[in-house]
Amino acid sequence: MNFEKYISINSAVLEKIKLPGVKTTVKIFIKREDKFHPAISGNKWRKLKYNLIEAKKRNKNTLLTFGGAYSNHIYATASAGKLFNFKTIGLIRGEEHLPLNSTLTFAKINGMEFHYVSRTDYRCRYDSDFIENIYKKFGDVYLIPEGGTNLLALKGAAEIINDINIDFDYVCSACGTGGTLAGIILGLNGKKEALGFPVLKGASFLNRDIGNLITAYSSKSFDNWQLSLNYHF
Repeated sequence: MNFEKYISINSAVLEKIKLPGVKTTVKIFIKREDKFHPAISGNKWRKLKYNLIEAKKRNKNTLLTFGGAYSNHIYATASAGKLFNFKTIGLIRGEEHLPLNSTLTFAKINGMEFHYVSRTDYRCRYDSDFIENIYKKFGDVYLIPEGGTNLLALKGAAEIINDINIDFDYVCSACGTGGTLAGIILGLNGKKEALGFPVLKGASFLNRDIGNLITAYSSKSFDNWQLSLNYHF
């Protein structure tokens, strides 16, 4: 797959920032992976990359994934589907609300087909019966979990570390499902420290989820990471 035609990997420069009014000797850099692509940027591209490769390898024509009405993952998957010639289906949590918000409007313009799932049913999205019914209803689709987080996503997220060409002490990342931070931890391979900042309240469960993702991918465990739970919305 010719990703380079659409995704500007080399544009992810490190930009040094200054915090207004803060005097410190700490140097802070932002890795501008948002510059990869207008719609498939940052961790969304990292998590989709190897899933797209695997879908092509399996000769799958349709990507099916999950998300809320404001999901950046839904937004990015729809765009990736259009760019790389996949049909896309989004199982959207909750009821349909018209007019569509900007996220779903963009996804629809890019060809995504929506199916709305009650919040009760959505909680069962990883149950075997729910998954079986997806294949019965939609056929031979390539299934991508909510937020894009699976083991292939970790492989992509680990590459975030590859082209950091300065010495550093910490890598910091926001956390939703924890897949990006898990990939970063794998990329660090026990060197340096990783700090995660969950965006939702009550996300202590991510300690377990991230640990499980790491051991499922590599059969290793690392102690060079932690979550800070006080910076949620």
